[in-house]
Amino acid sequence: MPAAPPPLASYVESWHPRPVTDGDDLAPGPAAALSAVLNLPAPAAGPGDPLPPLWHWLHFLTWPAHRDLGADGHPLKGHFLPPVPDRQRMWAGGRCEIAEPLRLGEPAERVAGLASVTAKQGRTGELLFVTERREFRQYGRTCLVEEQDIVYRSGRGGAPHPRELDESAFPHPGDPWQVPLRPDPALLFRFSALTANAHRIHYDAPYCRDEEGYPGVVVHGPLLALLMLETVRRHAPDRRVRSLAYRLRSPVFAGERLTACGTPAGDEAALRVATHREERHATAEVTFQAP
Repeated sequence: MPAAPPPLASYVESWHPRPVTDGDDLAPGPAAALSAVLNLPAPAAGPGDPLPPLWHWLHFLTWPAHRDLGADGHPLKGHFLPPVPDRQRMWAGGRCEIAEPLRLGEPAERVAGLASVTAKQGRTGELLFVTERREFRQYGRTCLVEEQDIVYRSGRGGAPHPRELDESAFPHPGDPWQVPLRPDPALLFRFSALTANAHRIHYDAPYCRDEEGYPGVVVHGPLLALLMLETVRRHAPDRRVRSLAYRLRSPVFAGERLTACGTPAGDEAALRVATHREERHATAEVTFQAP
């Protein structure tokens, strides 16, 4: 009988990557490109214009050499990639505190560090939760602080289902804010290019079915998060987001009609992504700055 594999925590006991600082000029091109991809009103056009919440994901990108990618399209090595064999990766959610918006055309600095690493037992096996913390600064001022939660597992036992991450209910009394979208493979391909994401689950249907256990091409988790925040920009353009927390719960697949929904309540709003299959593929809570 083969020996049981070592626990995931054993691979990261001595893994303590140091913080990394890099810069970006926040050129306006990526924001204009994303607006075109999603048929959205352009949020910013030139130097000094503020970026909407989470649109900084279009910047500070890295492009490893193609030979350095694994079979799944992800880099084989990376500063904040845990040394776990045969990794499978899923973006689970995150949080963001916004003191002031980042502004286009002005030099920005990002300081990224490892916040926490936690091993947990899920329904499909052991999971490793890695949280990366990032601070974004312009002219010496901290504008935005973000945490991203990434979940890893080892082996080809099927991707961890997001429901393993959070079983709590998310109540919603109604959805006066709505933004519909039907993402097709071309849209997902363009979004992958804009975010330097080569993960094959977003464009390779046979790989999705045969290797990762999905029935079709998967819509990007960051795209679902951006769409939830788009309900705020469309329906409450004068409200400034002070903080947000989002959770990616279950996948949406290419070709499905989805709706990003929002319900305001005073200085807060509850957001979600729904399809005909499920009411809460992704959820978010937003807090607005007081008037």
